[in-house]
Amino acid sequence: MKETVPRALDGERVDRVVAFLTGLPRSEVADLVANGGVRLDGAAVRARSRRVAEGDVVEIDVPEAADSSHPIADPTVEVPVVHADEHVIVVDKPAGLVVHPGAGQRQGTLVHGLLHLYPDLADVGDRERPGIVHRLDKGTSGLMVVARTPLALAALTAQLKRRDVERRYLALVVGEVGEGRGVVDAPIGRSARQPTRMAVTARGRAARTRYEVLERYTGPVAATLLECRLETGRTHQVRVHLAAIGHPVVGDTRYGRTDALAMKRPFLHAHELAFDHPADGSRRRFHSPLPLDLAEVREHLD
Repeated sequence: MKETVPRALDGERVDRVVAFLTGLPRSEVADLVANGGVRLDGAAVRARSRRVAEGDVVEIDVPEAADSSHPIADPTVEVPVVHADEHVIVVDKPAGLVVHPGAGQRQGTLVHGLLHLYPDLADVGDRERPGIVHRLDKGTSGLMVVARTPLALAALTAQLKRRDVERRYLALVVGEVGEGRGVVDAPIGRSARQPTRMAVTARGRAARTRYEVLERYTGPVAATLLECRLETGRTHQVRVHLAAIGHPVVGDTRYGRTDALAMKRPFLHAHELAFDHPADGSRRRFHSPLPLDLAEVREHLD
């Protein structure tokens, strides 16, 4: 494999760049470097921590992949595509659809549907989650960007790390949120009591969620519609942070409780997404209206 380092990866460590381009775990990348399997402008890289520069030519001796039960194309999985070009795909994920295969679900995921529409995704990044830059929970609907090339994956992942990707959610929460806007700055990690749940914990990773009140409702239950902006992307971040301040997402029985609206999924929708396009650096912004099930709930609030 031979690739030219784009501007988005200028200054990144070479082992991170190789991991982005190949989808290999960092341990295997370390072995590649140690055995002379990574070259910059024709010279073998001697240190994993070496920084690359825009325009450098990276050559990688990619090992033969040991075939396994990687996801295959599934035409029965419907994928609502908002935008697609040769570098990126933006999808509007419906609630109930799992993003990629995992221990709980091996078939029928968003990845399976994407592979049917875009077979070239199979070689982009991790073979279990090809092209996936970020995720949405099964019960959360809304916008996601998927990388269509290894370089696009690397560039978008770098933007996420720099917090240059804007991800905004609409969330209906239990109770009246007093302040018009605020920030929840609290680390998130695995719950010590229930490892399948996330929690605010001192042992967790830094996490920040900004929120702004859009509307307040008093009936049939007290509730507040928020717009939340992620500054980090931890698992279940919005749900955990809002529950931590005493306002769990309506319909979220994992981190909240059963409520009078009796929703079948959390009222959480990723309605706005913005990023710099990996090819030309132009800012791209996408919007998604509330899906029908959430819009109907909102119509019955006053």
